Amino acid sequence: MTFPTIAQLGELSLIEEIKKMSSQKSRGVPVGIGDDAAVIQTRGKHLLVTTDMMVEGVHFDLHFITAYQLGFKLISVNVSDIYAMGGTPHYALLNIALLSRTPSAFFRMFLRGVKDALALYRAVLVGGDLSSAKGGICLSATLIGSALKYLLRSGARVGDRIYVTGHLGDSICGLHLLKKLKKTISLNLKDTTADIQSLRRKFSRMHPGSFRAGLSWKTAEPLLRRHLLPEARNSGKISRNATSMIDISDGLLIDLTRLCNESRTGARIYEEKIPVSKEMRETAGCFGMNPLKLAMTGGEDYELLFTAPKKKRIKAVYIGDIMDSERVIISASGQERVFSARGYEHFR
Repeated sequence: MTFPTIAQLGELSLIEEIKKMSSQKSRGVPVGIGDDAAVIQTRGKHLLVTTDMMVEGVHFDLHFITAYQLGFKLISVNVSDIYAMGGTPHYALLNIALLSRTPSAFFRMFLRGVKDALALYRAVLVGGDLSSAKGGICLSATLIGSALKYLLRSGARVGDRIYVTGHLGDSICGLHLLKKLKKTISLNLKDTTADIQSLRRKFSRMHPGSFRAGLSWKTAEPLLRRHLLPEARNSGKISRNATSMIDISDGLLIDLTRLCNESRTGARIYEEKIPVSKEMRETAGCFGMNPLKLAMTGGEDYELLFTAPKKKRIKAVYIGDIMDSERVIISASGQERVFSARGYEHFR
């Protein structure tokens, strides 16, 4: 008998297989596998638990990111899942696997990034594990938060409006820029004015090819920052009116598909309403890339994608509507086309 490979199955199919193991609802666990975080019932509150890992060669390349940025980003991506459930982060567990030859300075700078991120989100480190690695660095964090009322991906209803909390595509555009530069850019959360001026001077001396014509540090910095030091969007006031929510980690289209699948609905989105920053539009032009495609399929934006009833006043960017079953994109000229789950998917 021939079995399909992991690549042939793909990430989404693998997740479905894992979900079958916990298809039976456990007492005290109203939400298990399949959302941004699990929900554990306690007296008066719901505990939210989520985890994410970052693997060298898959999630990051040390030619383009510093140890500090890795630490900061690892915490941010986990906090984003807690926020996507309408929760508040409290505690973190950290798992680190390093190569024996890894410089001790890397370890210390990584911890500094973790520390700054935890301080930003008002969470504390309570434990973890440390191991040697053979093939590459592997990092993982688990975040524990809480919510009085949690949000799921499955709450969208026909007629709800679809919103995002900010610009899309900045992070993937920042990654393309880093690959062109072929260097790390040492942005930190607590950079001083002098630090930024120094980085600007270094950037002006870089000549990574013909695309560089006229691209200023003012244009590049926000894109680099969105990729290297993403800050999770607090759902705060949004969660009061939202019916469903997910964070955009793998791309607008694939994460909207996940939300629709869980809600058993369709969606109609409008290209002209998808928020694209002027910095991303300009830089994408330098690369000869389509900014709208980057915005719809680029991952790691960590903006919140959510739905809310039409009658509610929402301070976010409206991009479309929840439909019965059709899943379409409307172009600026009014043309309609079906969309699929396009974005980042492991093993593909």
